[in-house]
Amino acid sequence: MKSLCFMIILAMLTSTKVMGQLSAPSDAQATNETRELYNSMQRLTDAGIMFGHHDDTAYGVGWCMEQGKSDVKFVTGSYPAVYGWDLAKIEKDSLRDINGIPFYWQKDLVREAYDRGGINTFCWHMDNPVTGKDAWDTTTVTIKELLPGGAQHQTYVTYLDKAAKHLAAMKGHQGEPIPVLFRPFHELTGGWFWWGAKLSTPEEFKSLWQFTINYLRVNKRLHNLLIVFSVADFDAESDFMLRYPGNEYVDFIGFDNYCYKDVKQYVSNLDKRLTLLEAIAAKTKKLTCLAETGYEQIPQSDWWTKELLPVLSKHKLSYVMAWRNGRHDHYYVPYPGQVSEGDFRKFFKSSKMLFQNRVTPLAVYGKYITAFK
Repeated sequence: MKSLCFMIILAMLTSTKVMGQLSAPSDAQATNETRELYNSMQRLTDAGIMFGHHDDTAYGVGWCMEQGKSDVKFVTGSYPAVYGWDLAKIEKDSLRDINGIPFYWQKDLVREAYDRGGINTFCWHMDNPVTGKDAWDTTTVTIKELLPGGAQHQTYVTYLDKAAKHLAAMKGHQGEPIPVLFRPFHELTGGWFWWGAKLSTPEEFKSLWQFTINYLRVNKRLHNLLIVFSVADFDAESDFMLRYPGNEYVDFIGFDNYCYKDVKQYVSNLDKRLTLLEAIAAKTKKLTCLAETGYEQIPQSDWWTKELLPVLSKHKLSYVMAWRNGRHDHYYVPYPGQVSEGDFRKFFKSSKMLFQNRVTPLAVYGKYITAFK
């Protein structure tokens, strides 16, 4: 039965008729592996939703920087299909990212995920280039100072240079650049980051986004980036599109949506926003994602199959990513013994969800992997 399932998914992946005409990446010079990945992810939306976890193989509840470990794998027997990472603190020449992972180790984990056919995505909780404080510093208007001609434009360019150097160093075993889903300025409709909606005009934000992507593509020659436009709260298509920088600067559209005590409200908002997202995707021809989600400490034992899965099953999404397992009071996927462990295994076994074990045989980069660790 499992082999038949793989054959069906493989047929979907190799067929150009499933979704009709495939869209090209927004970067006309995208590398071969990046193009293959984007094509594969378009085709796979008819097969299921890839599950991701932030910092999955770097640390978990009760462990840190131990080779081959993963809370998702401890519970399900498989790694996630999508691996989230953060560039934060690279701009300050730190040896470690915002969550304490050495950047050299992060680079190795990205390579391991790629080698097993997994997909890597990066956000960037960039420090405020104007004040030098962290990403949550909203004490000053920032974006207009980073644009060409702005007082801190050169500082911002220096930050981009450092991030680009790190991303460019991520290579496959044949020296090919590893494709990355790059998710800058996430949760941009919120007011808690310096790039949030309250601190710039829509035109200023769009200008910074366009400058950033152009600089990485043209000046730094990074053609392995698929760009993710990810907002926070929105209740109408106009809310989502107000700061949208244009189709030539975006490959995925999505949003972050977390569950709190009012679980019914979470389910309602998630369903409504996924419906809106699908309508926007039909017009923009972009892939959709739930870029961050989760229920901290997952106190509801059947949350995965009773709340999350039924909503996801109603919609077409490329991937959904749960946030990190940082410590015993801050985690978003179960670990062995956690109250939702059994339910998460049911979620994992759903035909709707794709983890690493189901994605590896599908050769999403255009090359088959016979074994992985």
